[in-house]
Amino acid sequence: MATSIAPVQTRSERPTSFEPADFDIPTGLEVNWKHTPVRRLAALFADEPGDDGAVTIDLESVEALLTPAEDVVVDVFRPEDRVAAVAFSRAPGRLTVQVPEGEQVAETITIPIVGSDAASRGFGHIVIEALPGSRATIILEHTGSAQYAQDVEILVRENAHLTVVSVQDWDDDAVHLASHQARVEDAGFLRHFVITFGGSIVRVNPSVELAGDGAEGELYGLAFADDGQHFESQVYLHHKGPRTRGDVLYKGALQGTTARTVWIGDVLIGAAATGTDSYEANRNLILTTGARADSIPNLEIETGDIAGAGHASATGRFDDEQLFYLQARGIPEEEARRLVVLGFLAEIIQRIDDAPLQARLHAAVEAELARGAAA
Repeated sequence: MATSIAPVQTRSERPTSFEPADFDIPTGLEVNWKHTPVRRLAALFADEPGDDGAVTIDLESVEALLTPAEDVVVDVFRPEDRVAAVAFSRAPGRLTVQVPEGEQVAETITIPIVGSDAASRGFGHIVIEALPGSRATIILEHTGSAQYAQDVEILVRENAHLTVVSVQDWDDDAVHLASHQARVEDAGFLRHFVITFGGSIVRVNPSVELAGDGAEGELYGLAFADDGQHFESQVYLHHKGPRTRGDVLYKGALQGTTARTVWIGDVLIGAAATGTDSYEANRNLILTTGARADSIPNLEIETGDIAGAGHASATGRFDDEQLFYLQARGIPEEEARRLVVLGFLAEIIQRIDDAPLQARLHAAVEAELARGAAA
């Protein structure tokens, strides 16, 4: 009699490997792929070299912070799916950005990542390390078009303060699958954003380990999906050290009959993570009939000695009372709807400590609303 093997459901128990062959090509039945349109991802499942020039990175803005790859120890990233393993093995090199110890970098560091065309396949591996006592904000800005698999490794050392913003403003035919993995050490602080407006399929999965005593992690996301777009994030926050604090908030707006977003949030409070305070939430606003938002929060607690923990999820349409309140004060319905959406998404945008990027993101939301009104 054959013995049945239960599939791995818990995020912390998923196998990892640097070898693509150790992962089967996804069929869409796997727990971590069942919400993803895998039939459209064959190019990124193939363990084959990428195309030259598929993706270019302008390094001028980070030249002073570039560190030879051999000087940065890779001790965080562990691929947990086939695409991440292929990207790890096929990336032409590692871009390593290291914030010097004690350095307070006042200006935002922007790394432009530009795809050449939708038929090209590219792979990338980026390492960002904030050395002890340093502080910086780094933006990964994705534009153009490509089929791009990306691994991002983030190390926040003792007492360092790092903000990483990943902006996906691709053309509408781009495919982008990324795994972001981070570790935060004693009294370190990481604020991580996933902001997605453009692309056909965009799946950015952040995984953060709060390893040190008093480590903090804030994970925020914003997605605005139109017809034909699939935006997905599978978020994992692991409280490993004592007295850690975590805050997860992702928001999505959807318009168009085939717009789709997927958010899966996993929080693990480990046995040694005493005194932890953690909360995760996902909110989605459906603007048109046919749009669909899947939202799945999960919380595991292995110790009873915590300060607090919780999770929440809500998906709905416009609040008629909000619209009535605005219209009763002389605001036309279309303008009232615009104000509601802007207010809903502004909570995420305002947490980015970069005024020019805030202005650009507000403009992007306005452009999405205008596109929806014209449809």
